[in-house]
Amino acid sequence: MSKVLDLTRELTARPSITPDDAGCQRLIAERLLPLGFDVEWFLCGDVSNVLFTRGRGSPSLWFLGHTDVVPTGPEELWTFLPFHPDEKDGELYGRGVADMKGAVAAMAVALETFAQQHPDHEGQLGLLLTSDEEGESVNGVVRVAEELKRRGYRPDHCLVGEPSSQEVLGDTVRVGRRGSIYVKLQVNGIQGHTAFPENLDNPVHRIASFLDDLVEQHWDTGDDDFPASHCQVAYLKAGTGAGNVTPAHVELVANFRNGPESPADAIRTRFGKLLRKHDIQDYDIQWEVMGEPFRSPAGKLRVAVQEAVQEVLGQSPDLNTGGGTSDGRFIAPLGTEVLELGLINQTIHQIDERTPVADLDRLFATYYDIARRIIL
Repeated sequence: MSKVLDLTRELTARPSITPDDAGCQRLIAERLLPLGFDVEWFLCGDVSNVLFTRGRGSPSLWFLGHTDVVPTGPEELWTFLPFHPDEKDGELYGRGVADMKGAVAAMAVALETFAQQHPDHEGQLGLLLTSDEEGESVNGVVRVAEELKRRGYRPDHCLVGEPSSQEVLGDTVRVGRRGSIYVKLQVNGIQGHTAFPENLDNPVHRIASFLDDLVEQHWDTGDDDFPASHCQVAYLKAGTGAGNVTPAHVELVANFRNGPESPADAIRTRFGKLLRKHDIQDYDIQWEVMGEPFRSPAGKLRVAVQEAVQEVLGQSPDLNTGGGTSDGRFIAPLGTEVLELGLINQTIHQIDERTPVADLDRLFATYYDIARRIIL
């Protein structure tokens, strides 16, 4: 049985629902510390962050991953219990095997193999792990990045192990990510009896034309790397439950996935203009920027990833910025070249999350080859 599969099973067996690491990071530490890796813990509240590094200076390549997972959902619907990983038809089942304990295992084994085979390598290898990627992401990599910035310290290159692949391993590499912005809007009115419209102000009626205008907006056209920015309504609530009573307010939550042409400030400005256009004056609003868009200019890491994926996996990867957000958004502003390459993402966060067993060793071989191209 392969080292990567063994370690993936061990990690998956630990119920590390965010922000609980459940000992996953210490399991990695037990493997890397005897091989000359230094370790630094960044403990923030319930969140565990850890950085393993070996060597100093340039070139430097860090791998970035997370050990936390999303909740399992109804366990009785799983083929195997979610924290008792098992195999069926050549696939490993378990919560987090694809997102992203399989990649974490492949990274760890690639680093330990590299250290064993090249004990006197130049430059620096690293692995940064957090238990706060699937949660609020306020005490995770963002905190580590803040400390790195304070020190004036960063890696030259960072490879994130998020499950980027779509159909087959290596068919997609992320060269950046869109931003994610949430807005919570409460439009206030006057509750009243439906039979007496002259005595009430129905906020649902007031927001209707605004909402239609909002979802029809063309925020930008995108570019070669980024699709057009868009808005999706996630939540709309109003009413008292009584059929003859109008609501006192209506609540709206919307999410923007934005590219560089529409930064958060620009979206807020346009949103405010829409409110004024539709004469919505009595309202409460809250904004939350989960991450600004980023794109890493092509550099040595992009060349190494493309060449390794071609040689090891036989794929010519599509380079794009699709998907949600990732912790790469916190490292890229440091001036680090950031890319993402990981397992197939078709079953992540689902019942019966799984990954082809063969892909675990293939991903390890690809990570090792990338490290070789950067460091040696």
